[in-house]
Amino acid sequence: MNLHPMHPAAWVLDQLRADGWHVSGLLAFTRASTLVKIGRPGEEVVLKAGFGSNHVLTELDPAERSAAYGFYWYAQMTEVERALAREDFRHEADLTALAGATDHVVPLLERGTSERFDWYTMPHCDGGNFRAFMASSKDTGEGLNILADVANGLGHLHQCGIVHRDVYQENILIDQGRGLITDLGAARRLTAPRGPDHRAPEVHWPPEYLTGYHEASPAADVFSLGVLVYRYLCADIPRLTGHASLRLIPDPLRAVVAAALSDEPADRPGTDDLHDALRTVADAIEH
Repeated sequence: MNLHPMHPAAWVLDQLRADGWHVSGLLAFTRASTLVKIGRPGEEVVLKAGFGSNHVLTELDPAERSAAYGFYWYAQMTEVERALAREDFRHEADLTALAGATDHVVPLLERGTSERFDWYTMPHCDGGNFRAFMASSKDTGEGLNILADVANGLGHLHQCGIVHRDVYQENILIDQGRGLITDLGAARRLTAPRGPDHRAPEVHWPPEYLTGYHEASPAADVFSLGVLVYRYLCADIPRLTGHASLRLIPDPLRAVVAAALSDEPADRPGTDDLHDALRTVADAIEH
């Protein structure tokens, strides 16, 4: 694909082509990174490059605006900002590599570096993300099995000493009916605080992020997955309704989701409890 030369991702694609990759499509361009579908003879993968910045492409033809967002053309980052961004991206790649042998986590296949950005590749998941699944699929049993895969994947991440900290629809990919967790850009090792002390509320984040985001525990991921299960089965956001739609969740999953949404991390169940309840209800629906 050919981007407008002022598009901030254009030189990223040019560099990848110069390195021998065939670029078949720009999948996403965000403040922090660029996602590209690429290939070499005999393989097709997704490459994530550690480059992005706020931008807008309103002056471009609509066909050239894929994955664009923001309100300003790309503004050059300072050297300090660029160095910090590269450090963050390398941290993400390190954790993705560490989690590579875990079930239901998108693995890192290959990583590399160029003068201006770092990158790693991962398999292409043909089923899209869970947000698209929720909008299009009527198979509730399949959806619950995908979410059970996510609970399993989170459990494996936690065993590796990693907290994801950003579990929501777009960070769950689907491949051949299986759910896989992706994007460890916000993740931290349990052995070291990381990030700001507090983060402003998001609908899928637990309340402890307001005061202790930098030290979030695995219970934070349980809360976020509980929110996602609630949204999927109730078509609602629990924080906005006070859990009023819990009655729509079948037993025995209802009690587990209610506990997962507790304001107190210590009161939340483990990922195994969520996994087992999700599988139980999925099996009951499918049979």
